[in-house]
Amino acid sequence: MLPFLQFIFALTIIVAAAKIGGYVSHRLKQPAVAGEVLVGLILGPSLLNLFHWPMFTEPQVAESIHFLAELGVLLLMFMAGLNLHLSDLSESGIVAVLAGALGFVLTLGLGFALALLLSFDLERSLFLGLLLAPTSIGISAQTLMELKKLRSRVGVSLLGAAVVDDTLAVLGISLFLALQGGAEGGLATGAWVLGKMLVYFVVASVIGIWLVPKLSRFADRLPVSQGLIAFAFVLLLFYAWTAEALGGVTAIVGAFMAGLFLARSPLKDRVMAEFTPLAYGILVPIFFISVGLAADIRQIATGGLGLLVAMCLAVVLSKLLGAGVAGRVGGLKNPESLQLGVGMIPRGEVTLIIASVGITEGLIGVDLFSVAIGVVIVTVLLTPILLRRAFARDAAPDVSVQEP
Repeated sequence: MLPFLQFIFALTIIVAAAKIGGYVSHRLKQPAVAGEVLVGLILGPSLLNLFHWPMFTEPQVAESIHFLAELGVLLLMFMAGLNLHLSDLSESGIVAVLAGALGFVLTLGLGFALALLLSFDLERSLFLGLLLAPTSIGISAQTLMELKKLRSRVGVSLLGAAVVDDTLAVLGISLFLALQGGAEGGLATGAWVLGKMLVYFVVASVIGIWLVPKLSRFADRLPVSQGLIAFAFVLLLFYAWTAEALGGVTAIVGAFMAGLFLARSPLKDRVMAEFTPLAYGILVPIFFISVGLAADIRQIATGGLGLLVAMCLAVVLSKLLGAGVAGRVGGLKNPESLQLGVGMIPRGEVTLIIASVGITEGLIGVDLFSVAIGVVIVTVLLTPILLRRAFARDAAPDVSVQEP
């Protein structure tokens, strides 16, 4: 079978399976994302091992699906940004900074302590703490949109906290790797990384606030087919690329910023209407499926189950405590603080990136890498269920957000 035919056959299976999983999850009164991730786990090496079927002979097929999944998470964060206003995010500033910072520090500390108890050396213990610390906002953002709560106080605080958390994670692993090369050079490298991030956020924000709305109107007037939609897509990709390549933060932060700045344009509703079918119909489900495709729970079951449970408990407790306390200090009520803490639980792409760095640098082995993937799977499946329960007592939905 030709490589392209293999690709489209795999894509057929994945998209259809994602929708079946989402439907079953909905029938069980759970968020669709939980069913999609679980279906990915079934299709992956844990059970059916999709990409090792006889008809899939080209390794590029799995790589192509991975690229589509990465595009899916960028679109998810772009749509999350479109659903917000800068004023919403600025109003949650204190809560977001406290929740992101305190949740990150507590998870880092608990992960570090857990590793020491397991007789890891100091270097590997610190790395394990960094591995557990970053939050994956994509899962919580999708669930909040399903619940129509993205623009609630908790929703905007959660998104802001995730940006802070993500920035600290990238800065932390950068400093960790830099300090391995010596204290003097490491500190200089760390200062350079921090400075680069700050410059990027300032420049990207100035351009986004003042220029993006004007450019969107200009693109809409051009005598070309779907000029506005093409502009929005290019803007999404450009911000995602510059965030990681130039700013030193992850691409999903750039995608979120692109949506946030385009939300200031009067044309944002048209962009949202055009992007929604592609994002939520195809690419976002592929991302959630890919999370399950990356895991092999058989490796965890052969010796890492106890470590998996301990790491998951460390993540859940630290995020509930850190973000929950930050919410109360910032003025949120007890139920809102709990919702914020639950929303900070899931691990995701940043955890997987850090784990990959650990493999490359010889800091962890394949066994611990598999456990890290297991933490991602457990928290991704657990968070939507807990979020739905945490919001169950809220009487009125946030009708300002369109359901995907």
